[in-house]
Amino acid sequence: MSRTHGPDARAADVLVVGGGIIGLVTAWRAAQRGLATTVVDPAPGGGAAQVAAGMLAAVTELHYGEETLLGLNLESARRYPAFAAELAEATGLDLGYRQCGTLAVALDADDRAHLRDLHALQLRSGLESQWLSGRECRRLEPMLAPGVRGGLRVDGDHQIDPRRLAAALVAACERAGVIFHRVWAEELTVVRERATGVRTADGTALTAGQVVLAGGSLSGRLAGLPGDVLPPVRPVKGQVVRLAVPRPYAPFLSRTVRAVVRGSHVYLVPRENGELVVGATSEELGWDTTVTAGGVYELLRDAHELVPGITELPLTETRAGLRPGSPDNAPLLGPTGLDGLVLATGHYRNGVLLTPVTGDVLADVLTTGALPDLARDFSPRRFAAATARPATALSEQPA
Repeated sequence: MSRTHGPDARAADVLVVGGGIIGLVTAWRAAQRGLATTVVDPAPGGGAAQVAAGMLAAVTELHYGEETLLGLNLESARRYPAFAAELAEATGLDLGYRQCGTLAVALDADDRAHLRDLHALQLRSGLESQWLSGRECRRLEPMLAPGVRGGLRVDGDHQIDPRRLAAALVAACERAGVIFHRVWAEELTVVRERATGVRTADGTALTAGQVVLAGGSLSGRLAGLPGDVLPPVRPVKGQVVRLAVPRPYAPFLSRTVRAVVRGSHVYLVPRENGELVVGATSEELGWDTTVTAGGVYELLRDAHELVPGITELPLTETRAGLRPGSPDNAPLLGPTGLDGLVLATGHYRNGVLLTPVTGDVLADVLTTGALPDLARDFSPRRFAAATARPATALSEQPA
């Protein structure tokens, strides 16, 4: 198919539905492969990336039963330095990428036992993490509470600023010739059992050789999706708080600090610009994105137990977003049972981490039609037997 240009172009090789970081990296990599690429999204660069903390924590995010996902996470983490350098060079933008490491700590005996078990699992999985005493933890991070009982030092778990990442991906797409249609995708177009494009909310018909559905938590709400390829993606609410470390930026935290407090996960991610991100709740509340007093209170309460000094910092923002969860907490990548339809969704809590490898995998799929070996376990076809449910328009936003 010949490449098309200009704002009035209607046909493309690839049409990406969704302009979050996953849709954007897919579009960028597709354009780099010479494919005429279009993105449909009313606000490219928005979505979950505006709320995410940006932890690149393949090791400290390890959960029992997710060993298969671990391999994909580690591969994406391995690709991150080169990916970040390439994107920064292509756009001239600072991504806020920091190879600062992570410290996971325990505040009581139960948490310490849990962290010891996690350390054992990490070692069995061939991962690098170092057990530290409470005193050693406080030596690394003097602002930690005196009650810290021990922790895991993981120098390989880094961070990036998702908002800067999203902005850079928009810029990279524009420079690569990607066409943006800043409008909601209303309905998938299917002709003779093949996905051929979408109809947008303003009535425009866009056609493409292949359609990539990368709508995050909204991916299952695009009208026109046949029930047997409907992605089983659900919204999982997360609330975060942003604080500011006043200038000049005195040493507060030098790395990401995380813990389980009263059974809830909490993390503190320090940015080089003085911002401190505290997150995040995990709430199965459908499409609700309300910031609640209870959610903010719990985050600050738990963070205060880790680092008492945070109560002196200015509160700059509270926000809630929706993670795209899947039945097994792993992404759906690659071709579906409908010709011409490819999925890139369901990344749950690993969307930022999996950005580099997702872009590479989708570029391979779009140019060769085949899913690379490293992503075979994440084919959407693993859920083909899931119960179908009717889809509605992607533009039907949560209240």
